[in-house]
Formats: sequence, structure tokens, C-alpha cells
Amino acid sequence: MNGFGYLRPDSVHEAAEAYAAHPGARFLAGGTNLVDLLKLGVERPSTLIDIGRLPLDSVQELSDGGLRVGATVRNSDLAADPRVRDRYPALSQALLAGASAQLRNAATTGGNLLQRTRCPYFQDLDKPCNKREPGSGCGARDGVHRDHAVLGHSPQCIATHPSDMAVALAALDAQVELYSTAGTRRLPVADFYRLPGEHPERDTWIRPGELITGVRLPAATAGAPSAYRKARDRASYAFALASVAVVLRIQDGVVDQVGIAFGGLAHRPWRARHTELALLGAPATPAAFEGAVALELAHAEPLRDNAYKVPLARNLALDVLNRLAPAPAPA
Repeated sequence: MNGFGYLRPDSVHEAAEAYAAHPGARFLAGGTNLVDLLKLGVERPSTLIDIGRLPLDSVQELSDGGLRVGATVRNSDLAADPRVRDRYPALSQALLAGASAQLRNAATTGGNLLQRTRCPYFQDLDKPCNKREPGSGCGARDGVHRDHAVLGHSPQCIATHPSDMAVALAALDAQVELYSTAGTRRLPVADFYRLPGEHPERDTWIRPGELITGVRLPAATAGAPSAYRKARDRASYAFALASVAVVLRIQDGVVDQVGIAFGGLAHRPWRARHTELALLGAPATPAAFEGAVALELAHAEPLRDNAYKVPLARNLALDVLNRLAPAPAPA
């Protein structure tokens, strides 16, 4: 591990100023991903800015009925919060599926959103990776890519985004709060992440110097039936081969509200807009669900060894949709 400076600011504004004053700096909270990348030599920051003790560690009620989750709220605390479990069950389920209890006790909301891909080519300095070293090539494309993307990838990168939490947040229409010395702004989680295109080294649309201060869960999806399901290689904690988060509200047998996001299929949580458009206002039937999911997955471009992800994602989505839909009344 290379040497680096260390700072512990007393406020969000001091943290942003410190970042601006130290080119190559990184924010540190739980460190469950960043420390691993430091050990591997993938990350080589000039300075670590420790934000773990900033007052960003609470879940607060919003006046409109939503919730604001601070950036340093631990994943274990967020998953167990009664308000989250009651109003946004898909989020609690995604967090519990995402890591062991030990990791959830350390990992934070902001850090979870910013964790980097677990692609082995990205993590190995001896292998080519455009995400780690732009222009070096994508070793996974012609190499081992069973776990890689089938949607939204490019010739430059086929990595997948690893976060379970982000998939649930995307389906729930959550927003990310960002702070910098230039001001504050919010971005929908579904639009926070980039597709790789020609610049796979850029994971998000976060601007230089911006700090995640929180996530807002909207009142619009509070209390709506929601669920998260994940398929992985082993029952113990592993990253998703495919996953899905679904928000589904049905009124008089018709889909009144729907949000669907896939994980494990793309460089970002994949919001299934084609499926949502087809379902909104449609009858909540297995046939309608099947046709709508097929519209989204028709855009998949699987590679040599990962075509299995398409039927896997389809089956996960249909299972969750049918489970959330109320059983038809007996004739």
C-alpha cells in the first residue's frame, strides 16, 4: 500500500474544501471497498478525508412522508429501521442480501452507492482494464466474462455494478443528495450512474469535489408493495448474477404504479423503462407481466458465456411481480 495523507474534517463544508485542496484525495467512511482497493493498488489516493464522524448518520422523517437517509448511516442500521422495513421493504431486503452482518455494520449508505465493480480484471494490476487504466483494453470481453453485463455495455467495458442497495433505490425513485463548495444538488439514483461508453473509468455523474450527504426516499413509493430478489452462485453472501427490485401498486386489477430495476446485468442499476411503460394501466395478470418483461430483455446483448443471465433475470422479475400482485378474487 502506498503512503497517503489523512484528514478528519469537522463539517461537511470542511470536507468539501479539503477535497478541493488535495488533488487525488478520496473520501473515507466505512472503507469496506476503498481499503480493499488500496491494498490491491487499484486506488492510490494522495489523501484520505475521513467523513465517518460527520453528522450524517441519521434517518429522518421528511415533511411529505418520505425519509432522508444520511450518507454515513450504516447498512445494518438502515436495513433494521422499522420505517424502512414497513414503507420500503425492497430496500431492507436488498441490504440484507448484500453482505454479511460484519460488513453491513461497517458499510455506509454513501459508500455503498460509490463502491466499484468487482470485475477481476479491474482488480488485477497485471490484466488490461479500461476502467482502471483507460486505453489498456478490456480483458474480460475475450476472457472470463460469465458474471458480466448483458445490457448497456460497450466495446470498452462489460463490467457490472455490484450494489444491491442501489438497485432497490433506483426502483423506489430515490434521489442522491450531493454537496460541494459550489453548492448542492440532487440526482435520481437511476440517473446517478453512467453507462461505460467510451469512458468506463467514470462510474457516476458525480462532479469533482462533490460529496454524497444523503439519500431521499420519496413519499410517492412509501408504503407501496415492493420486494427485492437476487440470484447468486452460493447461498452465502455473493454478488448478484442477476437481481430485481420491484415496486407494484394495483388498483381494481390494473397496474397503478410500477418501478422495476435489474441488478447484475449492466454497468449501473438498470431501470426497466420499457417494462414499466407497458405495464402502467395494464391488467395485473401473469400474461401482461411476461410480455412486458420480454420487451425490456429483448434489448440484451449477451456475450459468449453469459446468455444465461437473460432467462434468469426474466424468471426473477416474473416471480416478484406475480408475488406482489394480489390473487384474483374467486369466481
